[in-house]
Amino acid sequence: MSRVVSTLLLLWGLVYGSLYGPWANAAGSQGPQYRLVFAGDILLSREVAHEIAGRHGASPWADMGKTLTPADLVMGNLEGTIGDPRSCRPPLELCFAADPHLLSLAKQAGFTALGIANNHSGDLGATGRRATSVALQSAGLAPVGSAESPAFIRLGARTVAIIAISLVSARDGAVDAVPSWQVAQKLRLARATADWVIVFIHWGKELADWVVPEQQAEARWLIAHGADVIIGSHPHVVQPPACLDGRLVFYSLGNHVFDQKYAASKQGLIADCRIAGDHLTCTGLLTRTLMGSSFPHPAEPLVNPDLARCSVAATTPMTIADHTIRAWTVPGQIKSDGRTVLEGKSGKTTSEKAGSEIDTWRTVPGSLVSAAAASFVPGKPPMLLTLERHRSSMDLEDGLRPYVYDVTPHGLIARWRGSALAWPLLDASVIEDAQGQSYLCALHRGDSFIMLNPAHPSAPRIQLYRWNGFGFSGVSDAALTEQCRADYAEAQP
Repeated sequence: MSRVVSTLLLLWGLVYGSLYGPWANAAGSQGPQYRLVFAGDILLSREVAHEIAGRHGASPWADMGKTLTPADLVMGNLEGTIGDPRSCRPPLELCFAADPHLLSLAKQAGFTALGIANNHSGDLGATGRRATSVALQSAGLAPVGSAESPAFIRLGARTVAIIAISLVSARDGAVDAVPSWQVAQKLRLARATADWVIVFIHWGKELADWVVPEQQAEARWLIAHGADVIIGSHPHVVQPPACLDGRLVFYSLGNHVFDQKYAASKQGLIADCRIAGDHLTCTGLLTRTLMGSSFPHPAEPLVNPDLARCSVAATTPMTIADHTIRAWTVPGQIKSDGRTVLEGKSGKTTSEKAGSEIDTWRTVPGSLVSAAAASFVPGKPPMLLTLERHRSSMDLEDGLRPYVYDVTPHGLIARWRGSALAWPLLDASVIEDAQGQSYLCALHRGDSFIMLNPAHPSAPRIQLYRWNGFGFSGVSDAALTEQCRADYAEAQP
């Protein structure tokens, strides 16, 4: 290690200790603390791979010291896919196919998850996407992409949801949109079953070190639909973070490990977030990469008054019949396989310092898409409405089905087991009338069960339903239907 690098690490250790040592001691009385670390774009192909080979397998993080660890979650954006570069068609320079063995270096550096929602995740098509997911899991890293979102991590008695999306079209055509009912659906499940919701998003304009208006509008929409922290990538340069509508927004963390040669692309930002008690706060840690290299070095803390004044309180997940319901995972592990377990706890569960928990139950893992409390019967406790993906023996389609459950001290009791509604379902949410009675606001596909065709060109249908005790019946109510239609305005032509 060079004398310059050694000096940098020493200075960084002094700054880091002075910045967080007092904070950690002061926060110790608040109970368990958790650290979540987010880094920007990570490239493991092209010149980065050559530099690793030229340094006899040295890690890109060799000079980062303990900047990333210890932490409960360390996540970056994997810019590319796992596979053979010779498989790129056509063989363009901007096809980022990387050797799976290089993932072990990220694991050794402390990473626990990598985002795979970006414009290069589809460089090798569906085959590359599958290979990337498998390779990440084999390396002990959780893959978090749009298909895996929301992913959940359990931190003590708390649950944090992570949603990864890309607003930049990939080579295979995959892209998310904001606003859209698809992203709103992910946010709705995350908000209902987690204490904090983090959106890891690929967006913005490349090499723009300012926030474009579209990003700010998209950030406000994400926050309005439940996001607590937004972590951005894609511009390849750092954009100033902000406290927007009381939520933390890191518009762009810039490059973390990358081979671009522009001066601005050699600076990166690490979002260093802490959970203490009922609040989440974040600071920024700058990194710098020397010209002619792709390996980052710690620089100095980011001074940003906006971040200093932004503290995000936990939002208690939905409570039904005195049971607080959260997504559950093995503590410290990220659940990102698309199957979700719900846990219900009664008693005082809003704080880890609270009293005993009277009843606890968990569901079997399932393909859960949505969960909401619904007051379908006036004067009775709310029921749990879920949307679950199941294959039907009647229509032979792996489709979305609504379920209705009573919540009891012993678990969930099914009142309605996912029978189809009038048409194939895309999404459904709960809306209420002036008296507080719940209705099902459904977004249907344009095809029918008689002639199933998910790609049917007809516009999606909107339909309102009322619970009848044995299932759902269609309702004609102009005001509620208009409210339902407004909720799905993005789905209308």
